[in-house]
Amino acid sequence: MNDSNTSVPSTVEITQRENCYKGFYRLDRLHLRHELFNGGMSKEISRELFVRHDAVCVLPYDAKRDEVVLIEQFRVGVLGKVDNPWLIELVAGLIDKDEQPEEVAHREAEEEAGLVFSAMLPITKYFPSPGGSSEYVHLYLGHCDSEGAGGLHGLESEGEDIRVSVWAFDDALKAISDGRIFNAATLIALQWLALNRTEIRGQWS
Repeated sequence: MNDSNTSVPSTVEITQRENCYKGFYRLDRLHLRHELFNGGMSKEISRELFVRHDAVCVLPYDAKRDEVVLIEQFRVGVLGKVDNPWLIELVAGLIDKDEQPEEVAHREAEEEAGLVFSAMLPITKYFPSPGGSSEYVHLYLGHCDSEGAGGLHGLESEGEDIRVSVWAFDDALKAISDGRIFNAATLIALQWLALNRTEIRGQWS
């Protein structure tokens, strides 16, 4: 690193925050100035911010059978970008109540896939789109029994139509290279498991 100035900017001044839309999600416009790498403050800029609840995503894994349980559901955000808007994903849900992330993971596993986790491990936390969204994702690995998993699940009251399937771990990993799995949480979780699989199987088998 050749940059002679390695200080980390830390100052942000928000001069105005406007609410542009409020529904299940919220859109705000922030007017702000921030500290510059070379010192001083920036001119005032405006940025739209998509205000979302934080999310929990969990990869259900049967260490004994070396299988993962994945779900498929329609996603409006990919319309016009890919041929098939039904994505292969992890069990997931939003933290929209006074709940801990682990509580959300257990609840969503039952609602979306009919699964019960006997143990859970945190994988990581990350911002999927920090340039314009406040969403923060808590990513887990959940230990489950995949025998008999499958079928259609989801809450009709929330418009959910979810198909559950069991995959051999190697097949799920191949679906990444084949381009069939291309959403961030599923990519990160499967690749993390590929790196830690031997240790996890030793712990959970």
